[in-house]
Amino acid sequence: MEHAAAVPATKSKGAPFTNGKLAMWLFLGSDAMGFMGLIGAYMVLRITSPNWETVYDPKLGIPLTAFMTFVLICSSVTMVTALDRIQKGNQKGLLLWLGMTIIGGVIFLGLQVYEWSLFINSIQDLGAKYLAETGKVAPFSNFQATFFSCTGFHGLHVTIGVIWVRAYQGAYTATNNSPVELVGLYWHFVDLVWIVLFTIIYLFPDKVPG
Repeated sequence: MEHAAAVPATKSKGAPFTNGKLAMWLFLGSDAMGFMGLIGAYMVLRITSPNWETVYDPKLGIPLTAFMTFVLICSSVTMVTALDRIQKGNQKGLLLWLGMTIIGGVIFLGLQVYEWSLFINSIQDLGAKYLAETGKVAPFSNFQATFFSCTGFHGLHVTIGVIWVRAYQGAYTATNNSPVELVGLYWHFVDLVWIVLFTIIYLFPDKVPG
């Protein structure tokens, strides 16, 4: 009888995956394919396109985006801390650190909007200068198209993440916190994708030899 009672306890400890967690991993896997498509298109166009850059393309600001990257990484830390607090039954700690995560996401989005506004204004100014000097409309830039597609798609994910994190500031306990873990998985995925985008868009050299 004692041996039979011990078997179920051992099995329950050996099954860490819940249906929700499995569904989240499947979703993240499919979402990763979408990002891979955008990133792959960016890299192919960057290497093969004869008009990847034009004379009127503005330069991207690495210091600003490096700070944005730092903020997003910090938000992952606060997300981990929030999950740790609720796993210990600390609901106030959960609210505090989820709030910090939301603030980090909002700061990132605000800085992205600011960067986009600078970028668009610079494109317009340089395009007008090109038209005045040559009498022609500035040629199409694959760089601009892929830049806005990749960063915009990621920005949409951050926006969804901020709304999702806010929704999960409800009452949870040390034994009922699975939704917090799931939104944490999503948030870490979005942060990881940004690190990849930051590397290939901002840190690679302006000109790819070829």
